[in-house]
Amino acid sequence: MELSARNQFKGRVTRIVRGGVVAEVTVDIGNGQEIVSVITNGSVERLNLREGSQVTAIVKATEVLLAG
Repeated sequence: MELSARNQFKGRVTRIVRGGVVAEVTVDIGNGQEIVSVITNGSVERLNLREGSQVTAIVKATEVLLAG
């Protein structure tokens, strides 16, 4: 599958915290860096995400929030 997104990060799911409707998914992308994404619980199921899953995080540059 071809993607136009340039910001792609391979990593491993280290944590999934489910809420009522959405889940917070933490991905270790190496060098002590993590990406945290909020997706629907349905998406977690459809993507069959589990702790330890190998994933590619695709980040749209206009949708980034920085936490410090």
